[in-house]
Amino acid sequence: MAGVDGLEQITRGAEEVLVESELVQRLQEGRSLRIKAGFDPTAPDLHLGHTVLLNKLRQFQELGHEAIFLIGDFTGMIGDPTGKNVTRKPLTRDEVIENAKTYEAQIFRILDPEKTLVMFNSSWMNELSAADLIQLAARHTVARMLERDDFNKRYAGGQPIAIHEFIYPLVQGYDSVALKADVELGGTDQKFNLLVGRQLQEAYGQKPQIVLTMPILEGLDGVQKMSKSLGNYIGIADPPDEMFGKLMSISDELMWRYFELLSFRPLAEIAGLRQEMEAGRNPRDIKFELGEELVARFHSAADAVRARENFIARFQKGAMPEDISEVELVADGEGLALANVLKDAGLTSSTSESLRMLKQGAVRIDGERVEDRQLRLVAGADCVCQVGKRRFARVRIK
Repeated sequence: MAGVDGLEQITRGAEEVLVESELVQRLQEGRSLRIKAGFDPTAPDLHLGHTVLLNKLRQFQELGHEAIFLIGDFTGMIGDPTGKNVTRKPLTRDEVIENAKTYEAQIFRILDPEKTLVMFNSSWMNELSAADLIQLAARHTVARMLERDDFNKRYAGGQPIAIHEFIYPLVQGYDSVALKADVELGGTDQKFNLLVGRQLQEAYGQKPQIVLTMPILEGLDGVQKMSKSLGNYIGIADPPDEMFGKLMSISDELMWRYFELLSFRPLAEIAGLRQEMEAGRNPRDIKFELGEELVARFHSAADAVRARENFIARFQKGAMPEDISEVELVADGEGLALANVLKDAGLTSSTSESLRMLKQGAVRIDGERVEDRQLRLVAGADCVCQVGKRRFARVRIK
């Protein structure tokens, strides 16, 4: 057991540790702590944004602690209202089960299966009676619920809040009671729910869990939270070439954020890479190292090398002209339709030609063929667009 010696590794990249002195006390006990991270199966695939928590779970595993990967199959049917300005549509039982099936195979690309306990919160929630749920609800107040930012804004704005949405934080908190969690991990947007867990554990006579929040990873645009619905994501099941190409498309500034939250390299080594860039090393070559590390993690070292070589072959060995036009376009909150981007970048003469080229499979973004006619590029996007074999433009969306 690493004890307090592992504190620096545990707190690496964390936004908050509540309460750090309590964490130190538990580490000093020299026992294996129960570390909980919950994921609602709202979509079948995980992306790199999810792995920020998985990476932290792995670090706890390496220090000898017990990692609990909690699949919120019960809470998924409620619908997490966190950060939403409207009631979130709950998933059906069939949708939850179908999505949850894919999670176990994906998480073990990061976590050690021998040291991971996979749990479903329906295991205990389905056992609670209506009376039990009422007793649980009695341990929290409406006033406390309305302290949560999104609930408060909706209430002040006269927007409806369904009663079942208040149940979500209570169920997530009760999960910590059922698991006797020592530490719960979550994104910064989950802080309220995580603190409910502390309160409920105390109410049920348990020692309150330590809350460790991690930053929300920005997507490829460098602005908005990584999300499949926004199209700014890198899926951990993406093919090697696609994953590598997406990583190479991020800005040089965002690269350091990805190094901090996604890389397993020591912080001193990352600082050394930054110094090398400031001394004149091409940031593209440093980004190569990030791309290879992540592709190797989710595929293999051989796949990572091939992905890098394929990328170089496409972009540095005559596949793309050395001097290509650079275009800056301004987008609103919804982004710009790709068909319009291609026209405004001078790669097509009209949006109808853009749509026709998309249909023919003649459009590529950062070397990857794109056929989605509904695709939109959001603010922060920086990519090489190609139409046919000879028309290229580097497009930056502001």
